[in-house]
Amino acid sequence: MVKVKAYHLRKNAEGQPYVSLELLGEVELVQSQNTGRFYATTRRCFIYSTLDDITAEQLVGTMFPGNIVRTSCDPYEYMIPETGKNVMLSHRYTYMPEETQVEKPVKTPAFVDDED
Repeated sequence: MVKVKAYHLRKNAEGQPYVSLELLGEVELVQSQNTGRFYATTRRCFIYSTLDDITAEQLVGTMFPGNIVRTSCDPYEYMIPETGKNVMLSHRYTYMPEETQVEKPVKTPAFVDDED
């Protein structure tokens, strides 16, 4: 399950406003590669929406079925806010709904005139 933590008003490349939802995954225990000690963390991602800000505000706290998964992407530079250190990353986190919840486009067969 994921939880809507917040919403954000943003602008697209053309300068048009839209609402982005901030999603949080479940708490995970992860082992540090440096120290070997475990720490608690959550995965976070942002998704686009067609909602207005009033509707988005009402969704804060709502739970949705699915997970936030790590996906590969083109490398990019990221600054760690706590340390100010720049690192290169080649992944991001994306929302993956449960398979049963995903709406798939319906393909309709072409109509064939059987009357020859």
